[in-house]
Parts: sequence; C-alpha cells; structure tokens
Amino acid sequence: MQKIKISDYNYSLTEDWIAKFPLQQRDASNLLVYQNNEIKDFLFKDLDQILPSNSRLIFNNTKVIRARLHFKKSTGADIEIFCLEPHNPSEYVLAFESKSYCEWTCLIGNAKKWKEGHLESLLSIQDKTIKLRVNKIPSDGLHPIVAFSWDSEDLSFSEIIEHIGELPIPPYLQRKTEASDLVRYQTVYSKIQGSVAAPTAGLHFTEDVFRRLREKSIELSEITLHVGAGTFKPVQSEIIGDHAMHTEHFIVEKSTLKDLLDHCFTVPVGTTSVRTLESLYWLAVKIKNGTTHGNYHVQQWDPYELDADINAYEAIEILLNELEKTQKLFLEASTEIMIVPSYSFKFADAIITNFHQPKSTLLLLVSAFVGDAWKSIYSHALNQNYRFLSYGDSSLLFPSI
Repeated sequence: MQKIKISDYNYSLTEDWIAKFPLQQRDASNLLVYQNNEIKDFLFKDLDQILPSNSRLIFNNTKVIRARLHFKKSTGADIEIFCLEPHNPSEYVLAFESKSYCEWTCLIGNAKKWKEGHLESLLSIQDKTIKLRVNKIPSDGLHPIVAFSWDSEDLSFSEIIEHIGELPIPPYLQRKTEASDLVRYQTVYSKIQGSVAAPTAGLHFTEDVFRRLREKSIELSEITLHVGAGTFKPVQSEIIGDHAMHTEHFIVEKSTLKDLLDHCFTVPVGTTSVRTLESLYWLAVKIKNGTTHGNYHVQQWDPYELDADINAYEAIEILLNELEKTQKLFLEASTEIMIVPSYSFKFADAIITNFHQPKSTLLLLVSAFVGDAWKSIYSHALNQNYRFLSYGDSSLLFPSI
C-alpha cells in the first residue's frame, strides 16, 4: 500500500477549469452524482432528491480565521506571518480568548529579512490606538513560534487578527483576497474559529438546501476539524509511503457520537469530515488496546498497521465510555490519518466533495472510496465543463459496486 505511485493519480488540469471566484448563488453549482457505477448530472440544490430519506449529513463547522498578518520592518522590508495553530495556550478557544499575550506556530514569509529583533504595528480599534508587538521565540519544531503581545487587556487575540489579519484563500487561485471572499470562503454554518482553509465541500449549502433536507427528515450533525495549511501541501515523493501527512485537530461533541449510533446512511460533507469520522474509529481501537496513554492522536499509518476487531458501533460505544470516565462532553483529538486505496471505510456510506488537484492526497481518498472510477468521474467533469477546486462544483459519490 505504501508503494502506491502518486503518478497513477494524475490528470490534466489547466487554469481554464479552476474556479477563481464562486458562483453568485451557492447552491447553483453543478452536482455530479456517481451511483450504481453510473454518472449523472444535477444541480446542488437538488441534493435532497438524491439522498436516501434515512441519511445523516456530517458537517465540519470550523471557521476560517484571518491568519495572514502583514508587517513592515523599519528597513522597509515586508514580513508576512501566517498563523498555523496555537502554541501557548495550545487550546484554540483559549488562544482566541487570550488577552495581551499568546504564542502561535507560524509560517514566516521573507524570513531572511527578519533574523532578529521584533516587529510592531499600530492598530486603531474601538477608537483606541493599540500597539501590537511580535517576537520570534526559540523552537525545536518544524515551524517557528511567534509571540504576540498587545497593550490592551480589553481586546482578545481574536479581535486583534480580525482587525489586522487577511483571510487566506488557496494559493492556486493566484489572486489577492477580495471583500467577497470574507463571506463566500466561509460556509453558512461556520462557527468555531481555527481553520486556515475552508472545508470547501460545504460552501454549496444554503438555508434553502437545509430547509429541503429537513423536510425530507434528513438528519444533520456537526463535528469540528480545523483545516491546516498542510491541506495544500503537494505530494512531492514518488511513492505515497514517503509522504508525511500533516496533523489536524478535531473536536466531536458527545451528542454527535450518540447520533452516530443511529442506523443512518452516513454522508460526511467534505474530506475533512471523512477524515474525522474515520479517525474516530481508529482512536477507539487504540483506546481499546490501551495504547493512547492519554494522547488522543491517530497516526498516519495506524489504519494499515493496527488490528481492527470491532465494528463502527462498538467503536462509538468505546468513545462514549471514555467520555464518561473523563467526565467530558466532547472528545478532543488530532489526526494524521492518510486514506489511500485499500482503505476500508467504517462510517462513510457516501461522500459529498469538490474536485481535487491532481496527485493530491485528497484525490487518493476519493480513489479509496470509488476505486478506479475516479478516472471516469473526473473525465466526465472535465468534458462537461465542471468547475474545479475550492470555488468549483461538487460531487456526491457512492461506493463502486
């Protein structure tokens, strides 16, 4: 499995097929449906007509933050700081609520021009002038740690970056962030701050789509996975076993775990929801085996190396029992899970997802779900002028028969 060649998951994608901007109406996007080994074309607003009435959709309610911060040194050099994840405090909620000081793991643009000293910026917030000071601190990790401090105990870090930060849109759009992106690069149900990229499969949903789903008695549940910049990391190795997956943090409420005990047709919305649900299973396996040691983390190759002798419902019971022991209302964990062909899905009965880049781990996940049919699916989408990537069209995929 680790010998899979990434070159086998390539297709020709030119700039003409990449959607640089969203459609005016979210649910007017095309929806490719692959079911019973057949491909059919719909509009996304017709989703309720296609899903079985016993379906449960799983949404990632994460919200994209204004993670890109721009500073100018006294020398005139431009420095960009891209916040990846909180370091101190490490909990997302606490980091955003921090007053006066916090630390983040970051990427630094033009880092060669900022080897020492601090950066400053004067902000005008709520009729007050706030001085924001930024320092690099020693780090043994892959990315530098940046300390943010500001001379106001009334303002949270969330308010600081909301004022100074720029919403990061995908690099392949090859344009600057525009005012419309502040709305359209968020799902209508986004609520938990933490992502640096949107869970784009959810961008097509509207209140009207939700109304139709509810009228058909289709159930809706939420999880939270904070999408990291690693989602755009290209696979540069020849074989997939040499590619290191990035870590992403997720939270699942006890109520959602209980929802998963219902015998519903489970449809995760987006690859982030897929990764979260499938990670739940392997986390339960590790808890059962006594190998978590209090560290709720799923490693990249766990699904292919651990002995799995429980079903999905037993896995949920294990997680609920764990929450009872710890007296918590939610499960907080992290995952590096890599889903590739040969993977056996535990929760996903169908998947809603956009069209992904060639030679990407996301395309590998799609292939793991539909097999070699991904080639005909993507060929059909190209021939029918579907729009690709984050602002592009959508698909509803059922497993190949």
